Amino acid sequence: MGLVSKIGIIGINHVGAHVANALLYQSLASELYICDTNEVLCRAQVNDLLDAMSFYPHSARVFECDDRYEELAQCDVIVNAAGHVAAAKENRDGELFVTTEEAKKFAQRIVDAGFKGVWVSIANPNDVVATEIWGLTGYDPKKIIGSGTTLDSSRFKHAIANVCGYDPQCINSWMLGEHGLSEFALWSHVTIGCLTPEEVERQAGVSFDRPDLEEQARHGGYITMAGKMCTEYSISNGAVEIIKAIVHDTKLVTPVSTLVEGAYGESGLFSSLPCVIGAQGVERVFVPEMAEGEIAKWHASCAHIRENIEKVKCW
Repeated sequence: MGLVSKIGIIGINHVGAHVANALLYQSLASELYICDTNEVLCRAQVNDLLDAMSFYPHSARVFECDDRYEELAQCDVIVNAAGHVAAAKENRDGELFVTTEEAKKFAQRIVDAGFKGVWVSIANPNDVVATEIWGLTGYDPKKIIGSGTTLDSSRFKHAIANVCGYDPQCINSWMLGEHGLSEFALWSHVTIGCLTPEEVERQAGVSFDRPDLEEQARHGGYITMAGKMCTEYSISNGAVEIIKAIVHDTKLVTPVSTLVEGAYGESGLFSSLPCVIGAQGVERVFVPEMAEGEIAKWHASCAHIRENIEKVKCW
C-alpha cells in the first residue's frame, strides 16, 4: 500500500472519532476522509483533529466530506462506524433496522464511484451489516471485514486475566460466531502462554469457572454501557488493530466477521472465524477443529445471524 494511506470513516460520533484519533496517534493514515450526515458534528470533529495535529507523531491531512460518500472512493480502507448506539441499550440487535438503512445510503454509491480498497465495518449488528454490504454491492467479500469477535475475544482475555492475574497479552482466548449474545468461547483452543487452562489450574492453584468467564466475555460491553451509554475505547482500538494489519500487511491472525463458505456446513453469511488479515483484506480463513459442543454453538450462532438477515434482506 506504500507510504500514503488514505482512510475513510463513515460516522464520526463516539467510536468513529476514537478510530480517527487512534489512527493519527499510530501514524496509520496520511489522509483521513470523514463522513457524517450531521454536518455540524462532522465539521467539529474534523476541526478538533486538525487542532490536535501538532501533537501527533506525524502530520496528516483531514477532510470533511459530510454525506459526499463518493469522495471516499479513493481510500485504501473505509471504516463503517455509522450507527445509533442508544438503540442497542436494551438489546444487542437493537440497531438492526437503523444501521442496515444507513448502509443502503452509502455502500453502492462508494463502490460505483470506483472504490477498490477494504471495508472495515464496526456497525452493529456487525455480522448482518457486513453481509448486507456484500449483498448490496456484490463487492469482493475478502475485502469486507466485520470487526466481529475481535472485541469479544479481548473481553474474554480480560475475564481470564482477572482470575489468574497474568498479562492479557499472554492469553490466547477467542470468542467465535456472532458479535452478539449467540457468540461462544472456543475453550478447546485457549492457551495461557504455552499452557492449557487445565495445566495452569493444576500448577498455579487457580480455578476457571468456564461458563461464568464466557458470560463475562459475552456481556462485558453492558457493564460499560450501563455507566456511559456507549462503548468506545475497546471497539475503536480493535478496529485500528485490523486497519494496522491492512496498512502494514502484517498477516495478523484474529477473529473477524467474514463470509462463511462451508464451515461445518454453514455458508452465505458473515460470522467470526480466525482470519489472516493483510493488505488485501481477509487473505485466508481458518476453521478450527471445534469440540462437539462448540460445533452446536456455532450452528446456533449462525442461525441467529441468518434470522436477522432475513428481517432486513433487500438484495
